[in-house]
Amino acid sequence: MKFNPKFRISIYAQLVFWVSVILAFLIIGVLAVIQNRETRFIYEEKRNRGLLMIRYIAEMNARHFALWELESIDENIAGLIREDLAYVIFYDRSGRPVVVSESIVGNMEVINETRCAGDVPPEAIFYQNLNLSSGQEDYEVLQIEIPIYVAGSDVKWGSVKIGLKLDDVKKRINQSRLTLFSLGLLALLLTITGINFLVKRLTRPIQNLLEGTRRISRGDFSYHIPLISSDEIGVLTESFNRMTEELNMARQQMEEANKKLVQAEKLASIGKLSATIAHEIRNPLTSVKLNIQKLADNDQLDELEKEHLSIAHEGIEQIEKFIKELLSFTRVSVLQLDHFGLDQIIEESLKMLLPSLTEKRIQIKKIYQPGLPPVLADGDKLRQVFLNVLRNAYEAVREGGEIEISLSLQPEGEKSYFEVRICDTGSGIPEKDWENIFEPFFTTKGSGAGLGLANARRIVEQHGGTIRVVRKEGPGSCFLIRIPCETQEKEKTYD
Repeated sequence: MKFNPKFRISIYAQLVFWVSVILAFLIIGVLAVIQNRETRFIYEEKRNRGLLMIRYIAEMNARHFALWELESIDENIAGLIREDLAYVIFYDRSGRPVVVSESIVGNMEVINETRCAGDVPPEAIFYQNLNLSSGQEDYEVLQIEIPIYVAGSDVKWGSVKIGLKLDDVKKRINQSRLTLFSLGLLALLLTITGINFLVKRLTRPIQNLLEGTRRISRGDFSYHIPLISSDEIGVLTESFNRMTEELNMARQQMEEANKKLVQAEKLASIGKLSATIAHEIRNPLTSVKLNIQKLADNDQLDELEKEHLSIAHEGIEQIEKFIKELLSFTRVSVLQLDHFGLDQIIEESLKMLLPSLTEKRIQIKKIYQPGLPPVLADGDKLRQVFLNVLRNAYEAVREGGEIEISLSLQPEGEKSYFEVRICDTGSGIPEKDWENIFEPFFTTKGSGAGLGLANARRIVEQHGGTIRVVRKEGPGSCFLIRIPCETQEKEKTYD
């Protein structure tokens, strides 16, 4: 017989369903027995309480009853009528009602009915449940009646009957049912949860292996199957994870090699372009610049002509600056390593921008961790990095804004890294451009060549560190620069 795979029910679902059904019936049966016993106990407690109450009433009024002081009895029972005591009735020895509480006046069926008429032994107790009406209210009472005997006499003097309202009994029974139902539901839920956990623990390793094969088939070599058992499936899981790690490492190495190859080709193209620019543009541009300066020194020119020459001169300086940045980006250089205080390098970068920051009324907030060791780095190169990031922050922040600089040493495994965070309250950088801004010639500003952050990344990576944009609270951007805390000098050159 073949089964339709569309209607396949897993072992996990079958186990959870059937065990839950069995436990549900078991819990319902246990709760029914408990509820039955609890109901009997509540009624028995009400009976005992009523018996104590009626005996107290009989003893309290026995003397008045023997002296036939019916008014005194009426006064006594008037003070006893309360929320749960519905009525009190006294009968003489012939069964005729002699004292009746006002709460039951008018209900002649209850008043005239007595079960203690005639000869009744002193220990006789009569119980009866009645349903009564009072206006628009219907209620149930427990009626108790006992004979009245005076001490020292074997003659029955009469009887007393009370009616106790059972509203509190029903309320307690309902509360008991609700409590038992809640406990039963909670027990069922906890049991189902426990079964679910147990069955999942048994079937999870197989499901994880199945998911791992699916992810690998889709080319996701980073998936790692959690090891949750030490049996044969656990050994298979370890082997599977080792295989995926080796495949993932091989693919990462291939991607990194391809990335470096593309970057090298890009830099080679930029290098050829920069050499062409230096040869074909820079030399003629210098000649043009000198001629403009000579023309500007001519006293025969009016102010408008001198202004036009000044604008042309500024344009030539912008072109020279672009050529200088381009050549600096592609030039091979060696780090001049020495020990410096990283806070000192940051302060020197700030001093270079201090006039501009003061003019724009930008507040600088510094959070430096005290007692930091010196960093082994090229001070001039790192100063160039911080200056570039701070200049970008200055340009992004509006007048009266804030730039926050924090410096700390963070351990990471066996190494430690200096972390410099430069955050501003400017307009921020779109998250989609967080990685693109470090690419050559990419810029989000209206001016600039887009080489500043690309050059900053190369310098930081040359020091063995990283630079990236991270999230921050509130508006603005935040750059995180991490430099390793080295103990021995080293030298690196640009590739």
